[in-house]
Amino acid sequence: MDSHKTDIDRDEEAMDDHIMSSLDTPLRPDAFALTDEAKIAIIEGHFHEIMHTLGLDLTDDSLKGTPLRVAKMYVKEIFSGLHPKNKPVARRFENKYGYHKMLVERDITVYSSCEHHFVPIIGKAHVAYIPNEHVIGLSKLNRIVHYFARRPQVQERMTMQIANELKQALKTDNVAVMIEADHLCVMSRGVNDVSSSTITAEYSGLFDQEQYRNEFLGHIRTSK
Repeated sequence: MDSHKTDIDRDEEAMDDHIMSSLDTPLRPDAFALTDEAKIAIIEGHFHEIMHTLGLDLTDDSLKGTPLRVAKMYVKEIFSGLHPKNKPVARRFENKYGYHKMLVERDITVYSSCEHHFVPIIGKAHVAYIPNEHVIGLSKLNRIVHYFARRPQVQERMTMQIANELKQALKTDNVAVMIEADHLCVMSRGVNDVSSSTITAEYSGLFDQEQYRNEFLGHIRTSK
């Protein structure tokens, strides 16, 4: 053990271990007891104290509105996917035209946040399904990705959550999800590696077969 390291340094190294505690986002039973407005007020106060502790002058015109801006951003935007009320309604339509080939929606924008350091995860998702009796609107594929991205996340969990939601929405196991992302917790701190990226994938149903998996990968690698 390095005798020059402090307890804080060792704790930080331990926190850098990539941990995913469960498939469900860890939430308290009373997670939604407060209104959004109440949460914004509480977070504003706490963030004010964080900035004050850092030594920032909160009377400065550029800084005095930051605690409220951050609080609104957390609740209404980047962490809005925590609340079930914001879950997109993926209405199913009967597959009247009998389309049973692969449908791929690629390069869906992913903006999420690392739950270990609360810094951005930025990338793109590719999703595909082979319909049985039902289909859903194309925009719902994007909305489902965005919903699960807008919360503190681990990329593996996010990939599986999106896949599971698509299976439930489509009433089929024939679903594939791949996410390619850059993690600022790796790029802007810690090892400061700006060239690496992370790829995760979840395949189920027919996509467990090499033929369908390769077709999916071929579609997402094709240049636009």
